[in-house]
Amino acid sequence: MSQTAIVAEKDILAKYYQYALLLGIFTVLYNLGEGIVSIAFGIQDETLALFGFGVDSFIECLSGLGIIAMTLRIQNNPDTPKSVFEKTALRITGASFYLLAGGLLATALVNIYSGHKPETTISGLIISLISIVVMWALVFLKIRVGHRLDSAPILADANCTKVCIYMSIVVLVASLLYEVTGIGYADSLGALGLIYFAVQEGRESFEKTKGVDSFACDV
Repeated sequence: MSQTAIVAEKDILAKYYQYALLLGIFTVLYNLGEGIVSIAFGIQDETLALFGFGVDSFIECLSGLGIIAMTLRIQNNPDTPKSVFEKTALRITGASFYLLAGGLLATALVNIYSGHKPETTISGLIISLISIVVMWALVFLKIRVGHRLDSAPILADANCTKVCIYMSIVVLVASLLYEVTGIGYADSLGALGLIYFAVQEGRESFEKTKGVDSFACDV
């Protein structure tokens, strides 16, 4: 390969690393906004599934910051090990997911026992539909950038974004089921569905801090 071609290839890779960084920043900002809106409507409408989804969005923000740090590290020196910030972010993320799962489980059981019903789940339908569309676009772009850079961590981030889609689908189904049937258990069952994914993401975060580079969110 000529010197000109090498320089051109390096320029292209630099642009893709910038794309990866921008995708990471967008992911954090979107999850921050989604978390605020979801929690606000979750409290207003008294829907546990939407509230839990909002809390998850905030946790994803912290995870996203770790991804941004990882992208910057790989861009500058791909052979360096995980930074202290990345490992700390992963540990806090993992603990947060476990706390979320425990909180959702306790509240869901209380709601089922008391027969609590949300006021409405229309907001859950709208927010989850928007989330599915946005997350699918992010998955597509992250996979494209990950393959171009031959970056397993970026491809892993794309797989983790798929988990956000699965959680959005859980909220969508639970919200739709409640609106159609009026069964109060639908919202609590949706929260229980979120618990499964929260536990899986928590486990994945702790595994990565120990150097278990599975590079995927296996759910």
